[in-house]
Amino acid sequence: MTEKELTLLGLEKQEIEDYVGEENPDYYYFIKIVNGLDFITNTKQECENDEWYVEFFDTEPSIRFTKFGEVQSLFNLLNKKIIK
Repeated sequence: MTEKELTLLGLEKQEIEDYVGEENPDYYYFIKIVNGLDFITNTKQECENDEWYVEFFDTEPSIRFTKFGEVQSLFNLLNKKIIK
């Protein structure tokens, strides 16, 4: 996935505190669907060939997605099922 696709999915860029103010700060993307259901990406420094992935935050083992359409479908499904 690209950074543009991540932002289209609603993920927001988060700079890593240790790198704030540096010339090339490291960062990742994050989104909270509901309390306890968050998604996070790899960091810019972890990207190989500028390929990003999205995974459930803080799960063991990791559950990772690399395709925009899969993440978009997952987010759409989750958002439809939120009881307000």
